[in-house]
Amino acid sequence: MITRRTFLAQAALVAAPLHAAEPTRIVDTHTHFYDPTRPEGVPWPDPKDALLYRKVMPAEYRKLAEPHGVRGTVVVEASPWVEDNQWLLDLAAREPFILGIVGNLDPLAPDFATNLARFTKNPKFRGIRVSGKQLAERGTEVAYRDAIRRLAAADLSLDLNGPSDYLAQIPALCRAIPELRIIIDHVGSAGPATKLTQQWRDRIRAAGESGHVFCKISALPEQSGEPTGKAPTDTAHYRPILDAVWEAFGEKQVIFGSNWPVSDNGTTFDNVMKIIRPYIAEKGPVAEQRYFESNAKDAYRWPA
Repeated sequence: MITRRTFLAQAALVAAPLHAAEPTRIVDTHTHFYDPTRPEGVPWPDPKDALLYRKVMPAEYRKLAEPHGVRGTVVVEASPWVEDNQWLLDLAAREPFILGIVGNLDPLAPDFATNLARFTKNPKFRGIRVSGKQLAERGTEVAYRDAIRRLAAADLSLDLNGPSDYLAQIPALCRAIPELRIIIDHVGSAGPATKLTQQWRDRIRAAGESGHVFCKISALPEQSGEPTGKAPTDTAHYRPILDAVWEAFGEKQVIFGSNWPVSDNGTTFDNVMKIIRPYIAEKGPVAEQRYFESNAKDAYRWPA
C-alpha cells in the first residue's frame, strides 16, 4: 500500500525536473525599438498603425520581459534608413540589456561594403537582416553572394524574413558560403498552424539539414490569421509548427524570439511566453537552456 508520505515523495521526484528545467536566464533574439517622436520620424511603423506607431523603448520591454526571466535581447532593425543602424547602436551603448544589433543593410547597395565595415567596428553589431524576397530573386547573383561573403568573413550572421519562398534558396546559399550563419526569422513564415503546407514542411526540413542554419521560433500568434489581439494562446494550437521546426532543426539550432512589440498584433507578451514555455519544458533542461540562451549565443556571438 502506498502511504500518503510515499505518494508525496514520489510526486516531488516527478515534479523536480520540471522545476529544475525552468531557465534562470532567457535571451530574446527578436525585439524592435524605435521612436516616432524624433525630428526625422521613422519609416516604420506606418503612422496609421494605431497599435505600433508610438515610442517603443527598452524600459517598457523590460517591465514585461524581466518577470519571465529575460535578461537580454538582440534587437532587429526594421528601418531601411542606414543611419538608423547607428541609432540602435547608440541605444545599445546606453542599455547593457541590449546584447546585440541585427542591422538593416541592402547587400546590393553600392555602399554596402563601406557601411558594413563601418558598423562592424562596433562589437554589438552582429549581422544584418535581409529580405527573403531579394534572396529568392537575386540570391544566385555573383554580386549578392560576394556581399554575403563579407558577412561571413566578419563573423556576422544573416537573418532572413519574408514570404516562405526564400526557404528554397537556403541549401544553395549554404553550399556556396558554408561558413555563413543563417537565422530564419518567424519560423520561415509558416502561416496559420491549421493551414501548414507540405511545401513549407519540405523546405523547412531541407533548411535544417543545410549547415549553420538556425530557426527562430517567433511570431506564432501574429501568423494565426485571427483578429488583432485574439490569437489562440494554448500551446497545442501551435504544435504542428513547433513539431515540424523541432524535427528539422533539433535542440541545437532553435532559438527564442518574441517579436515584441509586433507580437501585440497577436497577443500579449505574457501569452507569448505562456505558449512556448510548456513545449520547450517537454524537451528537458538541457534543450531548454539551449533554446532560451546558448543557441542564441552560437547564432549571434555577441561580445561577453
